Formats: sequence, C-alpha cells, structure tokens
Amino acid sequence: MPAMERVGEAPHFLVVTYPAQGHINPARHLALRLLRATPGARVTVSTAVSACRKMFPDDADAAAVDHVDAAGVRYVPYSDGYDGGFDKSAHDSTDYMSNLKVVGARTLDGVLARLRDAGTPVTQVVYTVLLSWVADVARARGVPAALYWIQPATVLAAYFHFFRGTDGLDQAVVTAASDPWADVRVRGLPPMRVRDLPSFLTIASDDHPYAFVLAAFRELLDVLDREDSPTVLANTFDAMEPDAVATLHQHGINVVPIGPVLSFLDTSAAAAANNSNDLFKQDGKGYLEWLDAQEAGSVVYISFGSLSTMSQRQIAEVSRGMAESGRPFLWVLRKDNRGEVDGDDLCTGGGMVVEWCDQGKVLSHPAVGCFVTHCGWNSTLESVACGVPVVGVPQWTDQGTNAWLVERQLGTGVRATVSEKDGVLEADELQRCIGFATSDVVRAKAELWREKARAAAAVGGSSERNLRAFVTGQVALAGN
Repeated sequence: MPAMERVGEAPHFLVVTYPAQGHINPARHLALRLLRATPGARVTVSTAVSACRKMFPDDADAAAVDHVDAAGVRYVPYSDGYDGGFDKSAHDSTDYMSNLKVVGARTLDGVLARLRDAGTPVTQVVYTVLLSWVADVARARGVPAALYWIQPATVLAAYFHFFRGTDGLDQAVVTAASDPWADVRVRGLPPMRVRDLPSFLTIASDDHPYAFVLAAFRELLDVLDREDSPTVLANTFDAMEPDAVATLHQHGINVVPIGPVLSFLDTSAAAAANNSNDLFKQDGKGYLEWLDAQEAGSVVYISFGSLSTMSQRQIAEVSRGMAESGRPFLWVLRKDNRGEVDGDDLCTGGGMVVEWCDQGKVLSHPAVGCFVTHCGWNSTLESVACGVPVVGVPQWTDQGTNAWLVERQLGTGVRATVSEKDGVLEADELQRCIGFATSDVVRAKAELWREKARAAAAVGGSSERNLRAFVTGQVALAGN
C-alpha cells in the first residue's frame, strides 16, 4: 500500500498494546507523556476489544472508534479474535497468540485505514512487547513504528545476547537451566545467576506451555534485526540501568530511556484523570482513609499483581506472618485468587484486605513503609519512584531480573527465599525480609533512588529530554 501523505499534519501517535493490565498501564502512561511532550498532537491507544469493554463498562459502545478519556487520550480497539475475552479454563494460549497475530494484524490495519479516512492519519506507531506483527502492519501503511519496551533494559539485553548467542550465552543457559544458582555472564552486565534471567530463557522444549512466549520474544528481536537503526523506547532511566543500555547501544539497538513512565509523577489534572479505567474494578472499601489513620512508614503493602495466583498455603503463610509481625498491612487479594477464603478472616492483627486498589496512590501514601511484591516491572518502578523498600517474591517472566536489580544493583530491597517444595513464601521468611527491608540502610537507599527517578522524569530531566528528542525527530521525519 502507498505511504500515507503526512506533510503539514498534526502528529498522531498510535500506541498499540497487548490486552493485559501490566501492558495497558505503561501504554496509557506513555500516551499521557506524549500528549505533554507534543502540544497539539493526537494520541490514541489501541488494545483488544475485550479490554476496552472492561476499561469503559459504562460506555454504551466501549469499542467505539471515537472514545476519548478525561485526559484527552483516545481509544480505538483492534480485535484479537476473542472479543468476549480470553478464558484460560476454556481457551488455549498458543492458539490465542496465533489468532492475535492474524486477526490483530487485519483489524489493526483497518484501524489505520479508518483513521486515515477520518482525516486523522497516524504518523507514528508505538507498540509494546508480544506484538511484533504491529511493526509489519505499520510498515505496509508507510507509517514508522518503534518498540516500547515495558520491561527492564537488562531483560532486553539478556534476550538480545541469548538469541544472538553472544559469548555462547544460549548454550550456557541451556546447560545450566535446571540450576537456578548457576553463574551466567551476559555481555556488558554484572555477574548474574540463572534465576536472575527472564524465566522463559530456560524453556528447552517446544512442548513447554509457554514456549510460544519465548518464540514471541525471538520474533520481536528479529523485527529489530531487520531495521537499519532500530529505536526502542524503554521504560527505565539512565541512572538505573546504564550497563544494559550501553551493551545494547554497542550492538546497534538505539535504546531511549524515557522512564519511569508513571502518570502519578505528573501533577497535572490530565494525569489524575488518566489514572483510572483499570481492567479490574477498584475496591469500594476506604483503604486510603484507613491509611490516613496509620503511623508514617508503618504499613506493609502486599500485592502480587494482576496475573498471579496464590495457593491456599501461600495465603495462610502471608496471613500468619503478618499477624505474628504485629504490623498493620494492606493486602490486595482478588476473589478469583483466594477461593473460598473470606478476606475479613485474613485481617487479624490490624490489616485490611481489598480486591484492587490504586497502587500509585497507595505507594505514595506516607503510611506505607514496605512493599511485598511479585516484582512486576510496573510495580518495581512504582516502588522506586515512591521510595518504598521492597520484599521481592518473583514468580516468572522478567520478575527474577527485576528482583535482582532491586536487591543487587539498587539496594532498595531484598529477594525472599521461598520453599523449594512449592515456591511458597513462608511466614518466618516474610517477617525476616520485612525487617531487613525496613532497616535504616535500605530506607536510605530507597529515598536516594526516589530522588533519582523523579529527577529523570521531571521537566528537564534525562528521560523527559530523551522523549522530547524522539518526538521532535519523528515529527520532523513525518514532515519530510
């Protein structure tokens, strides 16, 4: 198809994301940053129809092309072939990814065509992980596309050198995959262990239930390899991962640190309006009022994210550990994650259990002094930006790398040791880790990194300058 005619047009950014909370959040935060960095620009977020319906349940047609949120960000859905939503008990994940690629490509191409025909053609596509096909759709329409990497740059470096076979990393990981404590070296990075790498790198069989994820990351790196000078927007900042950014630059990947990309770091009214519309409904309990009544730095906040599941033994161990600690706690535990357990029964010892909450507001609250987390990258960045020490309990994907960064590189927390039998964080270990994370030394480190993170994201900071430079370059390119 011919390239779109873009001379003299206002910039229009289309941010395309996978329909999961941990992908949608950084996409929406970036959309807001793009609005701020490019006065007069139009910014549209595109995710699957099913996700849009959850985000805007009160809208008569949540999948409408012209939906606009209170911050001015527009939403145009594509279809993943599962408009009624993906049901993990009934649907196959590998089949889903195949359908996403075929149906998603066709319907996203339709989105680009409709926006062009409406007189608001897209001038720049930005896409998140697991969606390598988006770059091909954009290229066919003559629209430049850039990857938005929503995991740490360290993870991108690990995938890059693994797939390239740099220094025999691929073979070293295969050989040591069964030993989480085995030493590995990723070019340009400090020493790591197998457990510190993205978990998908240890997949050795095409029959593994998550083999399709490793294949998706390989496809993503293949897309970058096909570009002469690939640009990757990374949700990190210069001071946080200098080694990873440097090794990628040395191998031809133009990583642009623009993070932490978090709406609550922007005090504008638009940012406040944008920080809503999650896939999960927030709890109606007055958790912020409850936090107001607690002493400064006293509350342990516990959340294992939007995708994790907790066994009954894990729930019991966390409950016992917090009761024995005597510390007040706020625990996010979805109903679909706790079975028949009544949340009120877990609140012995002065805690509160909620279904879902505004995590940015919770971590920003002065009463919160520790965060027990699965170490998803969004949660990790939020903890750093809020200066809250971390107890990391990683489970899979990039979480082990994130915990390594927190413990070994930043010094803002500790990775908990879990049971070798079933991976459960037991009560005694939970209490030990909370004690360490709330020590004066770790608190001081957390406060130091809080200042660095906020300085990077602030107007004139390194990340803000990097994003403006990227936008200026893309706007100039579109005008030629």
